[in-house]
Amino acid sequence: MDVRRILILGGYGNFGKRIAESLALLTGITVTVAGRDAGKARQLCRDLSAKGARALLEEAVVDINDEHFIDELGALSPDLVIHTGGPFQGQDYRVAEACIAVGCHYIDLADDRRFVCDIVALNEQAMQRNLLVVSGASSVPGLSSTVIDSLMDRFSRLDEIDFAIAPGNRAERGDATVRGILSYTGHPFMAFRKGEWVEQYGWMSPRRLHFGDVVGRRWLANVDIPDLELFPERYRPVNTVRFQAGLELPLLHFTMVFMALLAKMGLIRDWSVFTKPIFNGGEFFRGLGTDIGGMQINLSGLGKDHEPQRIRWTLCAENNVGPYIPTLSAIILAKKLIAGTLDATGARPCLGMYTLEEFDVEASPLGIHHQTEREIG
Repeated sequence: MDVRRILILGGYGNFGKRIAESLALLTGITVTVAGRDAGKARQLCRDLSAKGARALLEEAVVDINDEHFIDELGALSPDLVIHTGGPFQGQDYRVAEACIAVGCHYIDLADDRRFVCDIVALNEQAMQRNLLVVSGASSVPGLSSTVIDSLMDRFSRLDEIDFAIAPGNRAERGDATVRGILSYTGHPFMAFRKGEWVEQYGWMSPRRLHFGDVVGRRWLANVDIPDLELFPERYRPVNTVRFQAGLELPLLHFTMVFMALLAKMGLIRDWSVFTKPIFNGGEFFRGLGTDIGGMQINLSGLGKDHEPQRIRWTLCAENNVGPYIPTLSAIILAKKLIAGTLDATGARPCLGMYTLEEFDVEASPLGIHHQTEREIG
């Protein structure tokens, strides 16, 4: 079907507004900025119009938790819904199921492991309606899988995937992201290490990693993401998949590590109930650090010549453009649907659904750049 009406849930939020900003530059479509606050949705539409939007812009009041949500969605008649309303930890599939029921495609920016991995439960329903349902169209696993796919032809055997994300402290962030992180801080989750599934704890095992001269060295800690479960199967026979993320300011980073220790000891059950004061406390330090963020993917194995090989892919985002990165996967997929160049159907995690060249088309104008380095032996 033609995709001409795009509804962005959480459309004026940290990620939603960036997706709306990009899609608003297209002609021949309608972009509906939706959320619970009509005033914020209306103001974003005005702001985008003032910046030269070419799309028709509309605002809508939509609450995904309302008992009449499916009726509200049907009345808006979208061809595509982009769900940015996190945190996705603890959410069910009511939005995706509603999209299938009203007959529209669905994309979300979820980073919750269970939410993204289990979206395949909706595959049969989506296939029956000839619809595409995609979860995890974000930095992980959307971008991370695209990068690894682009490098796989350099390996005869891939043994280890070790990657990390390090946002700048001054980068804009939303409380939903903070709430999601806090939900597993100090809690156990499974990761694939040296061919076995082992238990590790959220926001523990700190280490420092160098992200290049611009970003520098950043502290990292364990973070639970869908890739930890998806990649051992996708990139078999890889025997280790490791992911970490961190806060730029060591004081804040090790405060989180200490909080994780308290949760592991059972002294705090769930840090996410304190999201508001923790978020506000973090905002007190927003003037410190930088607005420079980085992402690094390290792959180890055997090259085509069967000699040991390591490839390091590093991305750098300066000038506070880091928060755009989690939105680019969804933007790319939306534009492909609008252009009619994406004919996939069914429900799936966002794995290898676009190319690194397609990523560069969106990332390069923002000043986001990356490089690849290779070590042999």
